[in-house]
Amino acid sequence: MIVRPRPTFLQLFFVMRGSVVPRILPQILGFALYSAVILAVARQFHLDFSVFNITPFGLVGVTLSIYLSFRNNAAYDRWWEARKLWGTLVFEIRNLARATTSLIADPAEQRALLMEALAFCHFLRGQLRKIDSMKDARAFIAAEADTAANFANPADEMVRRMGRRANAQRRAGEVDPIGFRILDERLASLTAIQAGCERIAGTPLPFAYTLLVHRTAYIVCLLLPIGLISSTGWATPLFTALIAYTFFGLDALSEELEDPFGTEANDLALDGLCRVCEISVFEALGETPPKMLPAEKFYFS
Repeated sequence: MIVRPRPTFLQLFFVMRGSVVPRILPQILGFALYSAVILAVARQFHLDFSVFNITPFGLVGVTLSIYLSFRNNAAYDRWWEARKLWGTLVFEIRNLARATTSLIADPAEQRALLMEALAFCHFLRGQLRKIDSMKDARAFIAAEADTAANFANPADEMVRRMGRRANAQRRAGEVDPIGFRILDERLASLTAIQAGCERIAGTPLPFAYTLLVHRTAYIVCLLLPIGLISSTGWATPLFTALIAYTFFGLDALSEELEDPFGTEANDLALDGLCRVCEISVFEALGETPPKMLPAEKFYFS
């Protein structure tokens, strides 16, 4: 996630971190060069393209804009829902920490359960990003992280472990049935959050939308110079590049937002959200919390 002050007017044209320009630069330069070749050929052989105008491309552009708008709205909905789920995770971790320190008398058991909750956060982050989060989980539950990693769903295993630990406290008479129910409800909420994140990660936008947008954008940009030459002349490559930037830029941005759990510039800062959970848990335990992760060159992971 990009975290930076609003750029000035001049900075707007040079900001690359968080921009989709590096991803779509080949399309921009490619279509600018292509339109320049079409223009040079038309001038060299005195081809008359005056019968072609921009009107048909305007109609197609409106249609393509509708497709892009729908796809971007759908992608942003996924991104925002994912952010709400992780915001709820922070809320539930804080609730779990408060309930644990209030209902479980043994400080060692309090700490053990909450360390498993932090391991859950990191295992969930690793599963969503498809990265190895063993090192981070091991910092809280030591060698038990290796055992949990052997399960098909390590994050779910951590919830089961917390449930068994809470039940052991109930059986020992350390937690009454009402207290156990409160803890179990918090664990059920963690499971619901995980299922919501897995639903987003495992259900991409229908491929047909991507195919339709890509085909239409390429067709429009390939035919556009023919319709522009008679009205824009030598500026045709510039206008073609600008339109390619708009179409392919919106498409590239929707691709980033479609998978909100990745590590690209506009994806969610899952590392930072896990650190927020760590700070909340350690403060609830009365221990010195770690410092918040800083942004590196405006990028907050």
